[in-house]
Amino acid sequence: MSRMNLLMPNNFYHIYSQSIERGSVFIAENNYKCFLEKFNEFISPISQTYAYCLLPNHFSFLIKLNSEEDIFSWLKKNQKIADDTINLQDFKNLSNRLIENFNPFSAHISKQFSSFFIAYNKSLNKEESKIGREFYKIFGQELLSSEEQLRDTLLYIHANPVRHGFINCMSDWKYSSFNSLISDKLTQLKRTEALALFDNIENFKFCHQEHNQKLVQKLESKVLH
Repeated sequence: MSRMNLLMPNNFYHIYSQSIERGSVFIAENNYKCFLEKFNEFISPISQTYAYCLLPNHFSFLIKLNSEEDIFSWLKKNQKIADDTINLQDFKNLSNRLIENFNPFSAHISKQFSSFFIAYNKSLNKEESKIGREFYKIFGQELLSSEEQLRDTLLYIHANPVRHGFINCMSDWKYSSFNSLISDKLTQLKRTEALALFDNIENFKFCHQEHNQKLVQKLESKVLH
């Protein structure tokens, strides 16, 4: 797995990956469900999810990592820290002379992502696992620091199935958070916060519909030319 840059508490990130040579991350129907289950197991305890989309050869998440206090508390509760007597300030002061720019929070967060991908791969059969081992080699993340970036990234994530030609309307793709965010069913997504980025649900829908329409028109124009 390629080295991740510093992923720090209390920050927003666009987490994404595309498999090598555009192979498949998800092959069978149950792979999507399994992937989200492993995400909930390894990543949800240390983060809040605002949006996601899973495509056959690609995935994207918009997450906010939990606070230092919450992550530290979870690490201690789940015995992820060798010294169970250490306090938050001492933990923050930990260093590693062998690793440049070492940060204990980033190290543990990166380890959670690594464990997540390994667990997903192990859940696949032998043929699927061979493909799964490759997809995270070009795994990446983008730090998001403004509401405009958050809105643009959320729209980008939900539009992925349209952009890649799987559908013409993002609401038709069942492996994304779009329909969950506009419904009133129980969800682990940060629905209220995600909708608030667009002020309200009506503007959330409008912005997505407008983005969807412009994207379809752009794709159709390319075909015609």
